[in-house]
Amino acid sequence: MIIATAGHIDHGKTVLVKALTGEDTDRLPEEKARGMSIDLGFAYVPLGDDEIIGFVDVPGHERFVRNMVAGVTGIDHALLVVAADDGPMPQTREHLAILDLLGVPGGAIALTKIDRVEPGRVTEITAAIANLVRGTFLEGVPVFPVSAPRNEGVEALNAHLAEVAAQLRVRRAAGGFRLAVDRSFVLRGAGVVVTGTVFSGQVTVDDSLTISPSGLTVRVRSIHAQNREARTGGVGERLALNISGPGVSRERVGRGDWLVSDELHASADRLDVRLRLLPGEPSPLRHGAAVHVHLGAADVTGRIALLTNRQLAPGGAGFAQLVLDDPVACLGGDRFILRDRSAQRTIAGGVILDPQAPARGRRRPDRLAILAALENASPAAALDSLVAACASGVDLGWFAHIRNLGCSDFGALVDAANMVRVGRSGQERGFAPHRWVEFGTAVLRALAAPGPDAGPRGVGENVLRRAIDPPLSRAVMDLLLDSLAAEARIVRAGGFVRLPGMAGGLSGADARLWEFTRPLLDAGGIRPPRVRELAESLALTPEATEKFLARMAASGLVYRVAGNRFFRPGAVRLLAEIAEAVAADSDGGNFDARAFRDRSGIGRNLTIEVLEYFDAQGLTRRNGGARRIVRTAERIFGGDVGPP
Repeated sequence: MIIATAGHIDHGKTVLVKALTGEDTDRLPEEKARGMSIDLGFAYVPLGDDEIIGFVDVPGHERFVRNMVAGVTGIDHALLVVAADDGPMPQTREHLAILDLLGVPGGAIALTKIDRVEPGRVTEITAAIANLVRGTFLEGVPVFPVSAPRNEGVEALNAHLAEVAAQLRVRRAAGGFRLAVDRSFVLRGAGVVVTGTVFSGQVTVDDSLTISPSGLTVRVRSIHAQNREARTGGVGERLALNISGPGVSRERVGRGDWLVSDELHASADRLDVRLRLLPGEPSPLRHGAAVHVHLGAADVTGRIALLTNRQLAPGGAGFAQLVLDDPVACLGGDRFILRDRSAQRTIAGGVILDPQAPARGRRRPDRLAILAALENASPAAALDSLVAACASGVDLGWFAHIRNLGCSDFGALVDAANMVRVGRSGQERGFAPHRWVEFGTAVLRALAAPGPDAGPRGVGENVLRRAIDPPLSRAVMDLLLDSLAAEARIVRAGGFVRLPGMAGGLSGADARLWEFTRPLLDAGGIRPPRVRELAESLALTPEATEKFLARMAASGLVYRVAGNRFFRPGAVRLLAEIAEAVAADSDGGNFDARAFRDRSGIGRNLTIEVLEYFDAQGLTRRNGGARRIVRTAERIFGGDVGPP
């Protein structure tokens, strides 16, 4: 269990921790010289049965609230310290607000320096404390009057903390590993060591982890859990990890970074959140306000975009997007604190809903419905609500990532959910069953009554997608057509769709002209004549020829690969297979335009046009100067070579 102190400067936090643990947490020479905590201090006390309580002692001065927030993030229990002579002071109130906004699960209150006051003062301050914590997570918790120098009341407080620790002893290390780094240093003979509180999961010696948000991969050489050497460490513990790897140095990892399981690494600079403004704020929080964002042990600047109103009243709550100046690592459910632009006072806090927030459409009703669904703390309830809210389906991989769901937990969750799952493993989407049926019915209805764009091969997929109200995204349409084709309810090939047994025809004039045009295109193969060249052969104007070929493209007889080139389906399929072969022979599957040009022999300019067409059709994806195959030629262009 991890316990953090909180409270005003000179209220005896460090002295109390020493009385509880026997350790002086002021480690810096400057702290000892000034008699004031500046940075985080750490102490540990064994309870037996291998249980150890870890204490984080935080500074109480207003100048070091940044350090205080770094220390209390991810803790299990808070110990609010109030001196009997002073009573609640400004940092008492601010620290309490921070702990409350961070959602700390429990705590206790220590009333220190009782040896300096009369008994009546203890009663008076106890009442003041009760009034202070009313409505917060500390309402109703026990208050322990103590005098640390005299060791008075310390035993009762220790017994209470041991009882709390016993209740937390069994904790499930669910999800991937996450540790919020609050300190890094170099240990002679060992190398870089980082310390922090574990938020989730478990780590073992020799595990591979990622420093996030930078993305640097490291190996765990050794572990100290709760100040003891260990083979493993997990949630509810403070760890010191000796790490190594290419490029690892103290300068590359420090306070504010995270050490996470490799699959959890992601950087984000736009976070959709549920935000709560403190009731004591003198004025509303306005859209666009500049703030300091404290997340984990990080402190970054940014601005607030309010999503439902232009301002938020004191004590109010609402959806917002944090637009950060620097990327951070985080997941859904993480808590954060906001301080004003000058970092002088705490103003608000809240919980992250989506760490992969969009820049556009953030205020649309459907987007706000997604955020409302994500407010559910239960993953099962959140997923059910998302499936109901998202017409385009839920990206199940995205949901598992932002909720840090392990494979077994995620598998059980989606198996129990009332939804239709479509897509390949790792790229599945979940749809409400009734909505998926409605989509399929709309497609079949559109194919049963084809419009003027239908041809022998059916209706073009893009035309069909736009014919459905509301229009589906390309990705959802692709999944829907795959599903209908697998059920033999449609025929899908070469970018066209039709009902089984249905085909269209050409008009008399177009049919006669096609009889002249087809041999010219077939003879050209993978280098068909340009529109201008065809026009000369057909004794037509280029404009009339282009319009005719566009009608043939709608009928599926040709593909318009470029503005002045129309290919027969068989030629496009052959070029796609050449691209697959070039990729298969290339290092890592990446190939460039030169390799494709040399293999196909179609020349540089036509190569560029063909590859850009393949990009647009989803066969290839460009990455800098190279491309890779992302879907097969069979899937994109079908198994046939086109109609006669």
